[in-house]
Amino acid sequence: MRNIKLVTWSLGIFTAISFVLCVIYGLIVPQSLHSVQFLEAVLPAFKWLTFWSFWLGLIESFLWGCYAGLVFVPIYNVLARRWDVPATE
Repeated sequence: MRNIKLVTWSLGIFTAISFVLCVIYGLIVPQSLHSVQFLEAVLPAFKWLTFWSFWLGLIESFLWGCYAGLVFVPIYNVLARRWDVPATE
Protein backbone atom coordinates (compact mmCIF):
# COMPACT_ATOMS: atom_id res chain seq x y z
CA MET A 1 0.00 0.00 0.00
CA ARG A 2 1.24 3.43 -0.90
CA ASN A 3 0.85 6.55 1.24
CA ILE A 4 -1.11 9.09 -0.82
CA LYS A 5 0.35 12.10 0.98
CA LEU A 6 3.95 10.98 0.51
CA VAL A 7 3.56 10.06 -3.17
CA THR A 8 1.56 13.21 -3.98
CA TRP A 9 4.12 15.55 -2.40
CA SER A 10 7.00 13.62 -3.96
CA LEU A 11 5.54 13.88 -7.46
CA GLY A 12 4.63 17.54 -6.97
CA ILE A 13 8.17 18.42 -5.94
CA PHE A 14 9.61 16.25 -8.72
CA THR A 15 7.60 18.03 -11.42
CA ALA A 16 8.41 21.47 -9.97
CA ILE A 17 12.15 20.67 -10.03
CA SER A 18 11.79 19.31 -13.56
CA PHE A 19 10.14 22.57 -14.65
CA VAL A 20 12.99 24.63 -13.20
CA LEU A 21 15.54 22.40 -14.94
CA CYS A 22 13.65 22.79 -18.25
CA VAL A 23 13.73 26.57 -17.88
CA ILE A 24 17.45 26.55 -17.06
CA TYR A 25 18.06 24.28 -20.04
CA GLY A 26 16.06 26.67 -22.24
CA LEU A 27 18.18 29.60 -21.08
CA ILE A 28 21.48 27.79 -21.75
CA VAL A 29 20.99 26.07 -25.11
CA PRO A 30 20.35 27.70 -28.50
CA GLN A 31 16.75 28.62 -29.26
CA SER A 32 16.42 25.84 -31.84
CA LEU A 33 16.77 23.27 -29.02
CA HIS A 34 14.26 24.88 -26.61
CA SER A 35 11.31 23.00 -25.16
CA VAL A 36 9.19 26.17 -25.19
CA GLN A 37 6.41 24.69 -27.34
CA PHE A 38 6.06 21.71 -25.00
CA LEU A 39 5.89 23.88 -21.87
CA GLU A 40 3.38 26.25 -23.45
CA ALA A 41 1.26 23.30 -24.59
CA VAL A 42 1.05 21.50 -21.24
CA LEU A 43 0.94 24.51 -18.91
CA PRO A 44 -2.12 26.74 -19.46
CA ALA A 45 -1.32 30.48 -19.71
CA PHE A 46 2.45 29.88 -19.61
CA LYS A 47 4.41 32.09 -22.01
CA TRP A 48 8.19 31.98 -22.39
CA LEU A 49 9.64 33.64 -20.20
CA THR A 50 8.39 36.39 -17.94
CA PHE A 51 8.67 36.66 -14.19
CA TRP A 52 4.98 35.92 -13.63
CA SER A 53 4.78 33.09 -16.16
CA PHE A 54 7.78 31.42 -14.49
CA TRP A 55 5.96 31.36 -11.16
CA LEU A 56 2.72 30.31 -12.82
CA GLY A 57 4.55 27.48 -14.61
CA LEU A 58 6.20 26.39 -11.37
CA ILE A 59 2.86 26.27 -9.55
CA GLU A 60 1.13 24.50 -12.44
CA SER A 61 3.93 21.93 -12.66
CA PHE A 62 3.66 21.23 -8.95
CA LEU A 63 -0.12 20.84 -9.24
CA TRP A 64 0.20 18.43 -12.21
CA GLY A 65 2.51 16.28 -10.08
CA CYS A 66 0.04 16.37 -7.21
CA TYR A 67 -2.76 15.39 -9.57
CA ALA A 68 -0.70 12.41 -10.77
CA GLY A 69 -0.14 11.29 -7.18
CA LEU A 70 -3.79 11.72 -6.22
CA VAL A 71 -4.89 9.59 -9.17
CA PHE A 72 -2.08 7.01 -9.15
CA VAL A 73 -2.04 6.00 -5.47
CA PRO A 74 -5.70 4.96 -5.12
CA ILE A 75 -5.49 2.97 -8.36
CA TYR A 76 -2.27 1.29 -7.18
CA ASN A 77 -3.74 0.50 -3.75
CA VAL A 78 -6.94 -1.00 -5.21
CA LEU A 79 -4.97 -3.19 -7.61
CA ALA A 80 -2.49 -4.22 -4.90
CA ARG A 81 -5.38 -5.32 -2.66
CA ARG A 82 -7.11 -7.12 -5.51
CA TRP A 83 -3.99 -9.03 -6.55
CA ASP A 84 -2.79 -9.66 -2.98
CA VAL A 85 0.54 -7.87 -3.42
CA PRO A 86 2.45 -7.94 -0.10
CA ALA A 87 3.28 -4.58 1.50
CA THR A 88 6.86 -3.43 0.83
CA GLU A 89 7.09 -0.72 3.45
